Amino acid sequence: MSDEIFHVSDPRTLKAVAHPLRTRLLGALRFYGPATATELGARFGESSGSTSYHLRQLARYGFVEEDTEQRDRRERRWRAVHRMTSWSNAEMAATPEGSEASAFLRRRQVEVLTDAAEAFERDRDSWGKEWIEVAGMSDDVVRLSPASVASLSERMWAMLREAADRDKDAPDARPVAVFLAAHPRP
Repeated sequence: MSDEIFHVSDPRTLKAVAHPLRTRLLGALRFYGPATATELGARFGESSGSTSYHLRQLARYGFVEEDTEQRDRRERRWRAVHRMTSWSNAEMAATPEGSEASAFLRRRQVEVLTDAAEAFERDRDSWGKEWIEVAGMSDDVVRLSPASVASLSERMWAMLREAADRDKDAPDARPVAVFLAAHPRP
Protein backbone atom coordinates (compact mmCIF):
# COMPACT_ATOMS: atom_id res chain seq x y z
CA MET A 1 0.00 0.00 0.00
CA SER A 2 1.41 3.32 -1.02
CA ASP A 3 -0.06 5.53 1.69
CA GLU A 4 -0.83 4.92 5.31
CA ILE A 5 -4.06 6.94 5.68
CA PHE A 6 -6.53 8.22 3.09
CA HIS A 7 -7.93 11.50 4.48
CA VAL A 8 -11.33 11.98 2.83
CA SER A 9 -12.76 15.49 2.70
CA ASP A 10 -15.28 15.10 -0.13
CA PRO A 11 -18.65 13.68 0.99
CA ARG A 12 -19.10 11.96 -2.40
CA THR A 13 -15.85 10.07 -1.90
CA LEU A 14 -16.91 8.94 1.57
CA LYS A 15 -20.32 7.96 0.22
CA ALA A 16 -18.60 5.79 -2.41
CA VAL A 17 -17.13 3.54 0.28
CA ALA A 18 -20.20 3.69 2.55
CA HIS A 19 -21.82 0.63 1.01
CA PRO A 20 -22.11 -2.77 2.74
CA LEU A 21 -20.26 -4.76 0.08
CA ARG A 22 -17.68 -2.07 -0.66
CA THR A 23 -16.62 -1.80 2.98
CA ARG A 24 -16.17 -5.58 3.11
CA LEU A 25 -14.24 -5.65 -0.18
CA LEU A 26 -11.92 -2.87 0.95
CA GLY A 27 -11.46 -4.51 4.35
CA ALA A 28 -10.57 -7.84 2.74
CA LEU A 29 -8.03 -6.22 0.42
CA ARG A 30 -6.46 -4.40 3.35
CA PHE A 31 -6.28 -7.50 5.53
CA TYR A 32 -5.64 -10.36 3.10
CA GLY A 33 -3.92 -8.48 0.29
CA PRO A 34 -4.55 -8.35 -3.46
CA ALA A 35 -7.37 -10.41 -4.95
CA THR A 36 -9.49 -10.76 -8.06
CA ALA A 37 -13.18 -9.97 -8.31
CA THR A 38 -13.82 -13.71 -8.61
CA GLU A 39 -11.86 -14.50 -5.43
CA LEU A 40 -13.66 -11.74 -3.52
CA GLY A 41 -17.02 -12.84 -4.92
CA ALA A 42 -16.42 -16.36 -3.61
CA ARG A 43 -15.36 -15.01 -0.20
CA PHE A 44 -18.55 -12.95 0.19
CA GLY A 45 -21.06 -15.07 -1.73
CA GLU A 46 -21.40 -12.50 -4.50
CA SER A 47 -21.10 -12.78 -8.27
CA SER A 48 -17.82 -11.72 -9.83
CA GLY A 49 -19.82 -9.20 -11.87
CA SER A 50 -21.09 -7.56 -8.69
CA THR A 51 -17.70 -7.49 -6.99
CA SER A 52 -16.06 -6.24 -10.19
CA TYR A 53 -18.53 -3.33 -10.41
CA HIS A 54 -17.98 -2.35 -6.77
CA LEU A 55 -14.20 -2.64 -7.10
CA ARG A 56 -14.30 -0.27 -10.09
CA GLN A 57 -16.31 2.19 -7.99
CA LEU A 58 -13.76 1.95 -5.18
CA ALA A 59 -10.99 2.52 -7.74
CA ARG A 60 -12.80 5.52 -9.20
CA TYR A 61 -12.67 7.21 -5.79
CA GLY A 62 -9.08 6.23 -4.95
CA PHE A 63 -9.59 3.41 -2.43
CA VAL A 64 -8.25 0.53 -4.56
CA GLU A 65 -6.14 0.11 -7.68
CA GLU A 66 -5.08 -2.61 -10.06
CA ASP A 67 -2.21 -4.65 -8.68
CA THR A 68 0.71 -4.17 -11.07
CA GLU A 69 2.31 -7.37 -9.80
CA GLN A 70 -0.50 -9.58 -11.08
CA ARG A 71 -0.03 -13.35 -11.21
CA ASP A 72 -1.64 -13.50 -14.65
CA ARG A 73 -3.18 -11.16 -17.20
CA ARG A 74 -6.53 -12.98 -17.60
CA GLU A 75 -8.20 -11.31 -14.65
CA ARG A 76 -7.50 -8.04 -12.83
CA ARG A 77 -6.09 -8.26 -9.35
CA TRP A 78 -6.98 -5.41 -7.05
CA ARG A 79 -5.21 -4.02 -4.01
CA ALA A 80 -6.01 -1.43 -1.38
CA VAL A 81 -4.21 1.86 -1.86
CA HIS A 82 -4.27 2.88 1.82
CA ARG A 83 -4.14 1.07 5.15
CA MET A 84 -6.83 3.25 6.74
CA THR A 85 -9.52 5.78 5.83
CA SER A 86 -10.19 8.86 7.95
CA TRP A 87 -12.51 11.83 7.73
CA SER A 88 -13.69 14.78 9.77
CA ASN A 89 -17.08 14.07 11.31
CA ALA A 90 -17.70 17.82 11.54
CA GLU A 91 -16.93 18.34 7.83
CA MET A 92 -19.10 15.42 6.82
CA ALA A 93 -21.99 16.61 8.99
CA ALA A 94 -22.17 19.76 6.86
CA THR A 95 -24.02 17.92 4.07
CA PRO A 96 -26.77 15.28 4.18
CA GLU A 97 -24.67 13.04 1.92
CA GLY A 98 -21.61 13.28 4.18
CA SER A 99 -23.64 12.90 7.34
CA GLU A 100 -25.30 9.74 6.04
CA ALA A 101 -22.02 8.24 4.81
CA SER A 102 -20.11 8.90 8.03
CA ALA A 103 -23.00 7.54 10.14
CA PHE A 104 -23.02 4.34 8.04
CA LEU A 105 -19.26 3.92 8.47
CA ARG A 106 -19.42 4.48 12.23
CA ARG A 107 -22.13 1.79 12.47
CA ARG A 108 -19.96 -0.49 10.35
CA GLN A 109 -17.04 0.05 12.74
CA VAL A 110 -19.25 -1.06 15.63
CA GLU A 111 -20.25 -4.18 13.64
CA VAL A 112 -16.60 -5.02 12.98
CA LEU A 113 -15.78 -4.59 16.68
CA THR A 114 -18.68 -6.85 17.65
CA ASP A 115 -17.70 -9.47 15.04
CA ALA A 116 -14.08 -9.48 16.25
CA ALA A 117 -15.08 -9.88 19.90
CA GLU A 118 -17.61 -12.61 19.13
CA ALA A 119 -15.15 -14.52 16.91
CA PHE A 120 -12.57 -14.51 19.70
CA GLU A 121 -15.14 -15.73 22.22
CA ARG A 122 -16.26 -18.54 19.88
CA ASP A 123 -12.66 -19.67 19.36
CA ARG A 124 -11.31 -18.82 22.83
CA ASP A 125 -10.20 -22.38 23.56
CA SER A 126 -8.08 -22.53 20.40
CA TRP A 127 -5.84 -19.66 21.57
CA GLY A 128 -2.97 -20.14 23.98
CA LYS A 129 -3.01 -18.99 27.59
CA GLU A 130 -1.01 -15.85 26.71
CA TRP A 131 -3.58 -14.68 24.15
CA ILE A 132 -6.52 -15.51 26.42
CA GLU A 133 -4.93 -13.39 29.15
CA VAL A 134 -4.31 -10.27 27.03
CA ALA A 135 -7.32 -10.28 24.67
CA GLY A 136 -10.45 -8.39 25.59
CA MET A 137 -11.89 -4.97 26.21
CA SER A 138 -12.00 -2.49 29.01
CA ASP A 139 -13.67 0.81 29.60
CA ASP A 140 -13.56 3.82 31.83
CA VAL A 141 -15.37 7.14 32.02
CA VAL A 142 -13.16 10.17 32.68
CA ARG A 143 -13.55 13.91 32.30
CA LEU A 144 -11.64 15.10 29.21
CA SER A 145 -11.69 18.10 26.92
CA PRO A 146 -11.95 17.68 23.13
CA ALA A 147 -8.26 18.64 22.88
CA SER A 148 -7.30 15.89 25.33
CA VAL A 149 -9.35 13.31 23.43
CA ALA A 150 -7.60 14.33 20.19
CA SER A 151 -4.19 14.14 21.87
CA LEU A 152 -4.98 10.77 23.43
CA SER A 153 -6.07 9.41 20.07
CA GLU A 154 -2.90 10.63 18.33
CA ARG A 155 -0.69 9.15 21.04
CA MET A 156 -2.57 5.86 21.04
CA TRP A 157 -2.24 5.42 17.25
CA ALA A 158 1.46 6.37 17.39
CA MET A 159 2.05 3.75 20.10
CA LEU A 160 0.15 1.19 18.04
CA ARG A 161 2.30 1.88 14.96
CA GLU A 162 5.47 1.58 17.09
CA ALA A 163 4.31 -1.77 18.49
CA ALA A 164 3.37 -3.06 15.02
CA ASP A 165 6.79 -2.08 13.64
CA ARG A 166 8.52 -3.75 16.58
CA ASP A 167 6.51 -7.00 16.24
CA LYS A 168 6.24 -7.29 12.44
CA ASP A 169 8.69 -10.23 12.33
CA ALA A 170 7.95 -11.71 15.77
CA PRO A 171 7.10 -15.41 15.47
CA ASP A 172 4.27 -15.18 18.01
CA ALA A 173 2.68 -12.05 16.46
CA ARG A 174 -0.84 -12.40 15.05
CA PRO A 175 -3.27 -9.95 13.42
CA VAL A 176 -5.00 -8.12 16.27
CA ALA A 177 -8.10 -5.96 15.86
CA VAL A 178 -7.58 -2.77 17.86
CA PHE A 179 -10.36 -0.23 18.32
CA LEU A 180 -10.32 3.16 19.99
CA ALA A 181 -13.61 4.80 20.85
CA ALA A 182 -14.29 8.01 22.74
CA HIS A 183 -17.80 9.37 23.09
CA PRO A 184 -18.90 12.17 25.43
CA ARG A 185 -21.61 11.32 27.89
CA PRO A 186 -24.17 13.67 29.35
